[in-house]
Amino acid sequence: MNVLVHLVTYAALLIFAVAIAVRFLRIRGYPLNLRWEIYPVPHEGKRAAHGGSKMEESGYWAREHRPDRITEWKFMLAEMVFIKSLFEHNRKLWYRSFPFHFGLYLLAAFAGLLGLGAILELAGTAFEGPNVSSLAAALSALTSIVGRAGIMLTIWGAVGLQLMRMCDKDLRPFTNFSHYFNLVFVAVVVTMVLGALLAEGGSVTPFRRYIGSLITFHLSAPVGGRPTVSAIVAVSLLIAYIPLTHMSHFFVKWFTWHHIRWDDSLNVRGGRIEKMIEEALQYRVSWSADHIRGNGKKTWAQVATEEMSNRG
Repeated sequence: MNVLVHLVTYAALLIFAVAIAVRFLRIRGYPLNLRWEIYPVPHEGKRAAHGGSKMEESGYWAREHRPDRITEWKFMLAEMVFIKSLFEHNRKLWYRSFPFHFGLYLLAAFAGLLGLGAILELAGTAFEGPNVSSLAAALSALTSIVGRAGIMLTIWGAVGLQLMRMCDKDLRPFTNFSHYFNLVFVAVVVTMVLGALLAEGGSVTPFRRYIGSLITFHLSAPVGGRPTVSAIVAVSLLIAYIPLTHMSHFFVKWFTWHHIRWDDSLNVRGGRIEKMIEEALQYRVSWSADHIRGNGKKTWAQVATEEMSNRG
């Protein structure tokens, strides 16, 4: 059983990594997006305060433009951690969504702290017994606090989002079965982790040692009691499941911001963007409306250059 549990976790981590890589590369290879070109854009630095851009400067196309990455990352961190846009535009939904997402962040930190503890324990730091170090004791306490806070916030947010999707007449039309299932799945898995912690008397030791056995490939190492085994398998399944669903938006957002909302790269002769446009213009048009009449035979280049008089 111990070997099987370890193999399930390894498989889940592999699926997670491969799925993320495949989706990232596939999205990166998509045709050029229709850019918003709506200002302000954070990487314009001080000019962003009044909605300005490099285009205010005469001859801007002939100059090297250096985006302000500090301002950009400040915006991104506020968006990723606090979901700033949702707070500004849909406060009612934010009150449910923020605890859910922040709880997941804390659970990710919980896993990271468990990993740090596992490495320290493998290096010889005593986490139990009469010789337990103050560092180990402090790390164990912090890990427990972060884990419990993450669990409670995630469950609270999941229940709140579930009820809102069920009861809010404005949100219900945009909700399908997968939204309900995903929230229930996450809530059940997190509740199982809470149950495992309670079954172990609140100790995070079984989880820390399990991560240590993953690091050292000690597949036969004991995992723990039935609640701990069940929780680990459930977490592994969730890890493998997330990148296969729309919950993968945690990294897809990068493309939304940088390639659609903020991309103001210049289209210069012989440049990357010109090549992407030339490629897109060769796609076949399937629209059959009178103003297009593509019918799957014409390319966008033909449609764009065709005389209007030839369309009847």
